[in-house]
Amino acid sequence: MGGYMLYFIVNEKSKSGNAKQIWKEIEEVLKVRNVSYQAFVSEYRGHAGKLATEICAMDDNDICLVAVGGDGTANEVINGITDFEKVRFGVIPTGSGNDLARGLSLSKDPKNGAIHILNAMKKSREDTWCMDLGEVNFGEKKRLFAISAGIGLDALVCKKALKSTIKDILNKIRLGKLTYLVLTVQSLFTMQTADAEIFFDREEGLQKKRMIFTAAMNFKAEGGGVPMAPAASACDGKLSFCEAAGIPKWRTFLCLPFLVAAKHTSIHGFSVTDAKDCTIRLSRPMVVHADGEYCGEVTEVHFHCLPGKLRVLK
Repeated sequence: MGGYMLYFIVNEKSKSGNAKQIWKEIEEVLKVRNVSYQAFVSEYRGHAGKLATEICAMDDNDICLVAVGGDGTANEVINGITDFEKVRFGVIPTGSGNDLARGLSLSKDPKNGAIHILNAMKKSREDTWCMDLGEVNFGEKKRLFAISAGIGLDALVCKKALKSTIKDILNKIRLGKLTYLVLTVQSLFTMQTADAEIFFDREEGLQKKRMIFTAAMNFKAEGGGVPMAPAASACDGKLSFCEAAGIPKWRTFLCLPFLVAAKHTSIHGFSVTDAKDCTIRLSRPMVVHADGEYCGEVTEVHFHCLPGKLRVLK
C-alpha cells in the first residue's frame, strides 16, 4: 500500500458526543496494522471543508482522504477537495442518516469501516471505483452533492433537521433516522407550494402546478433511507429527479407510506425522470439543500451531473 498518504477528518460532534470512542476504535485498527496517517478534527460547521482544502494543497500525488462523520461532514469534505485527480475518498459513517454509506453498502461499524478502507487502498488509484457527483447552482453560488439535492419539502425538512430538538431526542434513543419522517409530516401541512417550469436536458419546459418538491437523486435514498428514486445509480452519468406536484396535501400525507416503501412512482402526481441537467424556475422562493445542508431560498435552481468525478475507497 505504499505511495499514498492517508488523512482522516473527524467530526468532533458525531453521534451526540461519542466521537472520541468511535475514533479510538478506528485508531486501534490503524495501530495494529502499523499504518501511517494524520488525523484532523472538524470543530465547527464548514471546518471539514477547510481542512480538506488544506490537505489537497499538500505535496502528495495520491491522497486518501477519509471523512469520519455523518452525511454533512462527507459533503463538506467533498466540497473542500480542490483536485479530484489525486484524491481517493472514503467515509466511515457516524451520523444519524448515513445515506451515503448506505448507498455505498458500507458497514456502520467503525472498526469494519477502517478495515474496509485499508483493504480498498491496496488497489491502485486508477483501479479505484468512480462515482458521479451532482452540482447544484443557486443564485451565484454552487455546491457539490454526493447523495442528493433538492428544492421544496425535502429541503425544508433538511433545514429544520439541522436545528431540531426532535433529532437530538431521537438520536439519544437510537431512532435518529426517523427524524426526517417526523419533520416531513410536520412540514407538509404548513409549507407553501409553488408553480414551476422544469427543463430536463435543456428541452422544452414542463409546467407544474403546486409543486411540493423536486429531489435530484444520485443514490436511491435520502433522509435516512427514504427511497425517492428506487432505480437511481451513482455511476450512470445521470441524476434521477423525483418530483411531486399538483397533489392535495392531505393526499400527499396518505402517500407517505408508499414513498417509504418505494411504491410511489406509479401514483398520479409523482414522477421520476433521469437526466444530466435540470433547471427549475418557480413562482415563489423555495428552500434548497445539498446532501441535507441548507443552501438558501431561491426562485431558480440548476442541477447538473458530473460523471465519474469522485474516486471512492469501497
